[in-house]
Amino acid sequence: MAEKPEDLNLPNAVITRIIKEALPDGVNVSKEARRAISQAASVFVLYATSCANNFAMKAKRKTLNAGDVMSAMEEMEFERFLQPLREALEAYKKGQKGKKEASEQKRKDKEKKNSPGEHDKSRDEEEDEHMDDEQEGENEGEEEDVEN
Repeated sequence: MAEKPEDLNLPNAVITRIIKEALPDGVNVSKEARRAISQAASVFVLYATSCANNFAMKAKRKTLNAGDVMSAMEEMEFERFLQPLREALEAYKKGQKGKKEASEQKRKDKEKKNSPGEHDKSRDEEEDEHMDDEQEGENEGEEEDVEN
């Protein structure tokens, strides 16, 4: 848990970026207003977390999930944010799936690189055949010497 109330505040850089994205260009926000927004955002996050935790506890779980957050948003009467939240969650899941697939492909490529591939095997087989041909030629030459 947090030791000081300031520990519960969101980082100022994050708050500033959110404010800039929400407002049109050329609009300035005072330091006091940023601080008030930061504190309000922190209170909102704590309240939403508490509500979501209640849903998890009712379900006898210790882990909050997206469904708990969605239910908390409804309970807090923020239904208008549910659809954007669902869309953001879906985009996040797709991004995670893409990362997982890329990681899996990278692992497969690494394994393929570290173990001899089909191309390398055929090259080895060609070298073995060439050496066999050379040995056969040497053996034929020895037979000719013996016959003469």
